[in-house]
Amino acid sequence: MRSPGRRLPAPARLVAAALLLAALTGGAVGADGYGRARRVYMKNKVLEMFYHAYDNYMTYAFPHDELKPLTKSFTDSLSELGNLNVLNLVVLGNLTEFERGVLWLSENLTFDVDARINLFECNIRLLGGLISAHILAKDYSSQFKHGLYQDQLLRLAESLGNRFLPAFETPTGLPYSWINLKYGVMENETTETSTSGCGSLILEMGVLSRLTGDSRYEAAALRALRKLWSMRSSLNLVGTTLDVFTGKWIQYSSGIGAGVDSFYEYLIKAYILFGSDEYWDMFHSAYLAVQKYFRHGPWYHEADMRTGEATHWQLTSLQAFWPGLQTLLGDVTAANLSHREFYNIWQRFGVLPERYLLDYGMLHPTEKYYPLRPEFAESTFYLYQATKDPWYLEVGETIVRSLNYYTKVDGGFASIRDVSTMKLEDHQHSFFLSETCKYLFLLYDDSFLRNQNYIFTTEGHPLPIRSTWHEKFPAAYVPSNWTSVKDEIQPIRASALSSQVCPETIFGRSVGTPWESACHVPDAHASHRCRTDDDCGIEAITCKKRTCSMAGYCGLFFYNGNKSSGFSMIMRTANTSRLLQLRTAA
Repeated sequence: MRSPGRRLPAPARLVAAALLLAALTGGAVGADGYGRARRVYMKNKVLEMFYHAYDNYMTYAFPHDELKPLTKSFTDSLSELGNLNVLNLVVLGNLTEFERGVLWLSENLTFDVDARINLFECNIRLLGGLISAHILAKDYSSQFKHGLYQDQLLRLAESLGNRFLPAFETPTGLPYSWINLKYGVMENETTETSTSGCGSLILEMGVLSRLTGDSRYEAAALRALRKLWSMRSSLNLVGTTLDVFTGKWIQYSSGIGAGVDSFYEYLIKAYILFGSDEYWDMFHSAYLAVQKYFRHGPWYHEADMRTGEATHWQLTSLQAFWPGLQTLLGDVTAANLSHREFYNIWQRFGVLPERYLLDYGMLHPTEKYYPLRPEFAESTFYLYQATKDPWYLEVGETIVRSLNYYTKVDGGFASIRDVSTMKLEDHQHSFFLSETCKYLFLLYDDSFLRNQNYIFTTEGHPLPIRSTWHEKFPAAYVPSNWTSVKDEIQPIRASALSSQVCPETIFGRSVGTPWESACHVPDAHASHRCRTDDDCGIEAITCKKRTCSMAGYCGLFFYNGNKSSGFSMIMRTANTSRLLQLRTAA
């Protein structure tokens, strides 16, 4: 790791540390008809992209926030807390640089700074990066040359978590969106936040509680999530923005994009990671509502949470994560249809514009940019893992070619200001390293995932699936006064796919029409847990027998046609991230 040659003030080091931690995360190959040589070539192309971006950051921006590739300089915006980019190096197999990054963070990072930060961004980037890097450092410490790691990153994560807690001291339990790391909530701080901002904290804070044994972090995040869910409409829809003091919605229009996306993502991932049926019940109801009120053919529009009536007919680049979530769930047919529509838009413009107006068939007049977002690459990765269809590897080639052709400059990779002109913007977002390059790399080399089951946080930080994390703290640790809901959630035996609105055949059926399966048999237990294959039912779409996994959950296996090479399993209801991948010998 290059020495920065200068020591920055604490706030700048804080942001730089965030960038460094996100760069510390794996790689190998498999046969599926795509061709080994071609796969290795594409893996190396992605590695070239990553190191071109990473080396320029280290040369011109480290330890500042993010790189400005056109001017070869940096930005220090604390509202964009970069990632701890050192994480990605583990995924790429670079343990030497990972170790050096861990040691730098241990010696230079402090949170005792007078800095106003966004709780959501700091949680997914800094806290998520720290706990993930800590876990990986423990896993790989035997291969460290200096053997100096002694839980320093966990202590930093605990310090950060303690500074989060004052944000939750509101009448509703919903956290402020902004907090000062040194002084807590400032006077006259805004009480407005987003659904994602208060409903996407449970993974990082829950894992922190399990690593430290301190239940306060998970308790605060779960209390907020329960309160948020209690505010849903009678249609099981949530809005986009709300007031943390009054518990009232501010913006009723909602969708699966900005301000809401990671709320849905974290419900299913919390169920996978922690095993509580409460998360599944929330997700199941929310997913059905999305399919019923937001879906129109392969597209997802926005709607009023109170009435379900459409408000905005637009595609946004953040929505491109949804096919990945559906693949994680097992709804592969619907995921494929939506993914292909995003790909059509990508091919039309060369990249994915921030907003595309579906009702007018044109770009949004002001949001024409492409900031190197990862969501489409992420969903491509998930779909390939589920199907082993080499077509998705070809989609990945298209993404790589576009990024190199349109956005690569001498100083890194630049965002696109206007996709109609391909005019560039002087900004290389940290998620280009932590997610975009990472998911493209894993598309062609997934060996990082072969020895451990992971989920990825919304910022691309891997968290391992551990059965011990399904052991709950004593029930008394979670406040119970925010759990009221208008409609009592009932245990669900049937899957989300077969219950109401599975889009198995989208065209020719009106939005929200119930879908019936002639073959579906539900799993024996509502939790989808199993001891043997006899506890598992039959998949609604494919009519294939579900199987009991090594982790004790029913799931659907997708074979690549060559049993001798092993197989991947993407589980519909449990134990997977944007990827839990369980591998076993056939």
